[in-house]
Amino acid sequence: QVQFVESGGGSVQPGGSLRLSCVASGFNFGRHAMAWYRQVPGKERELVAAISNVGPDYVDSVKGRFTISRDDAENTLYLQMDNLKIEDAAVYYCNVRPGPLLNTWGQGTQVTVSS
Repeated sequence: QVQFVESGGGSVQPGGSLRLSCVASGFNFGRHAMAWYRQVPGKERELVAAISNVGPDYVDSVKGRFTISRDDAENTLYLQMDNLKIEDAAVYYCNVRPGPLLNTWGQGTQVTVSS
């Protein structure tokens, strides 16, 4: 059974940092390009950052502020988010790229950025 369990979200002020984690199971994690996505109410889910054997890739709005990494031994994906902006507030999800795998999403983790 494919599962994604995201954690690490929270509430921070603009300029703050958070580190998100995602533990995946039920598939061969190391063989897949992985990604973080985010969604705000009323908008489509968007890809934020991805990582594959050719390296990381980021949407322009987070370049230089977010860092994606992975630990294949632990089936875990990370997203270090620095210098957070109000527009980064969303529910963050991890999945394969392109996702979703077997139409499965985790519960996501809420990131709130407000002063």
